[in-house]
Amino acid sequence: MEKLIHYVWKHRLFPLAQLVTTDNQSVEVIDVGLPNSNAGPDFFNAKVKIDGTLWVGNVEIHDKASDWFTHRHDTDAHYNNVVLHVVEQADTTVRKQNGDVPPQLVLPVPQAVKLNYKELLDADAYPPCYKIVPELSRLTVHSWLSALQTERLEQRTTAISERLKACNGNWEATYFVSLARNFGFGINGDAFEQWAKSIPFHAVDHHRDDLFQVEAIFMGQAGLLQADALPKQHHEKVIADAYFRRLQSEYKYLAHKFSLTPIDAQQWRFLRLRPQNFPYIRIAQLAQLYYNRRSGLAELIDCTTIKEVTELLQTQVTPYWETHYTFGGNDSRQSKKNLSKASIELIIINTVVPILFAYGRYKMSEKLCDRAFAFLEALKAEKNHIVRMWEEVGLKVENGGDSQALIQLKKDYCDRKECLRCRIGYEYLKQKKQEQ
Repeated sequence: MEKLIHYVWKHRLFPLAQLVTTDNQSVEVIDVGLPNSNAGPDFFNAKVKIDGTLWVGNVEIHDKASDWFTHRHDTDAHYNNVVLHVVEQADTTVRKQNGDVPPQLVLPVPQAVKLNYKELLDADAYPPCYKIVPELSRLTVHSWLSALQTERLEQRTTAISERLKACNGNWEATYFVSLARNFGFGINGDAFEQWAKSIPFHAVDHHRDDLFQVEAIFMGQAGLLQADALPKQHHEKVIADAYFRRLQSEYKYLAHKFSLTPIDAQQWRFLRLRPQNFPYIRIAQLAQLYYNRRSGLAELIDCTTIKEVTELLQTQVTPYWETHYTFGGNDSRQSKKNLSKASIELIIINTVVPILFAYGRYKMSEKLCDRAFAFLEALKAEKNHIVRMWEEVGLKVENGGDSQALIQLKKDYCDRKECLRCRIGYEYLKQKKQEQ
């Protein structure tokens, strides 16, 4: 209910009758103020006339007036500048930390808004606002998707900043970790990130000109060269595999030389994965990228078009994996196992674009940030169940930016039932209110 009162105050859905405080003073709202999502009063710098006197200050909103004491605002000096306490139920008089009594306004939530909000929360059809999607203006949809797209990049920038701290401020390592995470294509993302963080690039760089040694370190750090981590049914076959033994021996030498510790191999997931997505294949592809010097941030920044990025990210497996999906036995027709075009486009959307945006923010480079948005607009929309759902209810999805925005909409708004923060939800409530 408190969220609804916030909504009514923010969008000025006030009763037609004169607003008055609980002690019968007239209230005129000049400016509802700026919403505050952090600690402190709910709206900053509001302007209200109370009995003809203009007050500029903060507004606090509660379902019941007694929540003021429940939340201990009476002992918090941050609430001394509250000029109006807005409630739906005035069950008590409140007092500030400095002893003053703020005026209270009872603001009932319109019944139509209550009913429509309940409709949104209870609807079985998904998304619950689907009825009005075809009626939305192109400008409304475009502006909301643009905002969501930026919001998603901002969130990813925060995640990349945390990754940067873990990499001791090294942007090259941060990019590789981000790239590796997305080589997990969802199910193995966490394992790939932990694996990439375990690789000491200052040490690997000394052996970068030797693809076999690079692959030995990469496979070894993944825990995939440990005999006790091998599936029991394949144990004997793998132990007898000459290439496995060579990698194992090389990794043992390099691990001793650089004091390496592998991650737990139990983190890797194989169930229901297509063989093309097995960690062995993805790690071999990353080894080839690293060896060919195509996995660096400097090389990425030199790319100004999608075509150049696509060419940069093209990779294949090392020779052994052309006929294998796992260690031991020939279980694959000979194939270079290149990254597919669809896979490269997903990596551009989920790695390249966020990195360019985050690095652009870090370097205060508008050019890099603009390039990130340009790449999204140049790519085709992703094909997944979220995008299909929105297309089915009449929302046109034109490019990668739109599909990213709709993923953000589902995960941060629809899934959390945050209809009151959503522009489509606002249009829904506004339209239904007018109808009633």
